Amino acid sequence: MMTTVGQILRSKPQVYAVSPDQTVYDALRLMAEKNIGAVLVIEDGDIRGIFSERDYARRGILRGHHSRETAVREMMTPEVIFVEPGDTVETCMALMTEKRIRHLPVVSSGRLVGVVSIGDIVRAVVDEQQFTIQSLVRYVAS
Repeated sequence: MMTTVGQILRSKPQVYAVSPDQTVYDALRLMAEKNIGAVLVIEDGDIRGIFSERDYARRGILRGHHSRETAVREMMTPEVIFVEPGDTVETCMALMTEKRIRHLPVVSSGRLVGVVSIGDIVRAVVDEQQFTIQSLVRYVAS
């Protein structure tokens, strides 16, 4: 059983985003309200970047930027790595490990369809392992 990104997205329909000109405070408030670790940065329907808690810690707090006065564009990560709905959790895990990232936007036919996080991926891997264990137990018991 190989879980795909599309299967994960069935239970995660919402994508949260801010514009590059919104303040970092606005992005942080949205992230706190939705209990998420990152938001996409979208302008004119195009993804311009991603803004995460890590961006805020490294580019904001440590450099003395004030969240109420700083635009998201000044702290976001502009290089965004994408996956597609048909990609597997193994592909995502490899990308996240290699690139040291925790969130992957999902694009299908050039259109944003969702975002998966490291938590989503780990949950899917654990579910796959539990399924395999249960199958083996049933096989041995029969």
